[in-house]
Amino acid sequence: MLLSLKQDWFSNIRGDILAGLVVALALIPEAIAFSIIAGVDPKVGLYASFCIAVVIAFVGGRPGMISAATGAMALLMVTLVKNHGLEYLLAATLLCGVLQILAGYLKLGSLMRFVSRSVVTGFVNALAILIFMAQLPELTGVTWHVYAMTAAGLGIIYLFPYLPRVGKLIPSPLVCILTLTAVSLYLGLDIRTVGDMGELPDTLPVFLWPDVPLTFETLAIIFPYSAALAVVGLLESMMTAAIVDDLTDTTSDKNRECKGQGVANIASGLIGGMAGCAMIGQSVINVKSGGRTRLSCLVAGAVLLILVVFLSDWVSQIPMAALVAVMIMVSIGTFNWSSITDLKKYPLSTNIVMLVTVAVVVVTHNLAFGVLAGVLLAALFFANKVGHYMEITSTQDKEGKQRIYRVVGQVFFSSSDKFVSAFDFKEVLEKVTIDLNNAHFWDITAVSSLDKVILKFRRERTEVEVLGLNQASATIIDRFGVHDKPDAVDKLMGH
Repeated sequence: MLLSLKQDWFSNIRGDILAGLVVALALIPEAIAFSIIAGVDPKVGLYASFCIAVVIAFVGGRPGMISAATGAMALLMVTLVKNHGLEYLLAATLLCGVLQILAGYLKLGSLMRFVSRSVVTGFVNALAILIFMAQLPELTGVTWHVYAMTAAGLGIIYLFPYLPRVGKLIPSPLVCILTLTAVSLYLGLDIRTVGDMGELPDTLPVFLWPDVPLTFETLAIIFPYSAALAVVGLLESMMTAAIVDDLTDTTSDKNRECKGQGVANIASGLIGGMAGCAMIGQSVINVKSGGRTRLSCLVAGAVLLILVVFLSDWVSQIPMAALVAVMIMVSIGTFNWSSITDLKKYPLSTNIVMLVTVAVVVVTHNLAFGVLAGVLLAALFFANKVGHYMEITSTQDKEGKQRIYRVVGQVFFSSSDKFVSAFDFKEVLEKVTIDLNNAHFWDITAVSSLDKVILKFRRERTEVEVLGLNQASATIIDRFGVHDKPDAVDKLMGH
């Protein structure tokens, strides 16, 4: 127990504290921006980011992963806030948390195994593009000072780690933010700052129970939004956890993460915060700044609250150019650049899945739509590929009265037509033997195909013998097959 506690919390104290400071600073403008997107006061996003980060540090299943208010979740809230107000958003946030906890107990986190590598790559690349595109408004229609500050920030981020002694001690994004803030204040530059994003809260959050009627009408209003928030939040969290797993060469408990996200969202709703989930950008900042354990997420949340409530005068002076430089670094670091060169050597189907995932996410700005499109395409390509691996050969005896058909491969909905078309029902035979020693029947479509073949031969007065069914195939055929049942023809025709 003590060893696990040390590993999860205190095995990387200096790195986690410094990384948490960087993440806290990067969270502020994002939380404000997401609040604006959702149509609520900036403090709703800031309180949510603080609360979710702190709670998930204790109950989440992926140490070192940052969770807070996110843009993907904010986009789903716009209509609810516009039509019904903040109180209904808080109620929807609570229900979202309950649904996510239920998903954790139903072990839906394990569904991540159905997401192919090409979908994950497409998700990562699309997110990198969206992160970069989100910085463009800060670089459009501005003075040359902003470009100079952004370029200087990128220079600090990429060159500082090479300095002897100090380069590895302090995260370069933190140095970038502190340095550019000091330069901006010293020179008195008239450039956009965090304070221009919105008013920072000046009080600590308090317990709030949503002021909505506890009726089925309320439930009917919030449930569609809560369900969408729960699905998108878990999907983004699971994908982010998989990416952090790869970055750190460690594993995580996806089902515990589902429950943790639910608990964190309930806590957020009870202090007046919006729903959130894992953040790929901030998680990458955390990992690249040296964060590895739960401590980094706790520090990020706690420092965020301290900064916006007690040090708001200083925080509001941070130039947006410094944070833009950090987020561009995240975009560059997140994008899987090898996926471009891999286009030449990977199969066409793999490339299509990756590119479609990228395109759908970028066009819709909805990660769930992109991942769903990628998963469906990957499943279709897989089914088509496996269906082609089925092969049927036949041999005839010397008298020409019997034929043996040997089936090798998988028989299911994708290969069922090929299975039926491989048999010659017009050939005059006394007996047909279907050898299934090297075949497997997966679904009722495959069973129906076998029924069709057997009954067609019987209609031609040909005896049929089936050999070599494995136990699983025999079970499904015994349960759903009709060729050995009374009135087999009528049953097959659906009469």
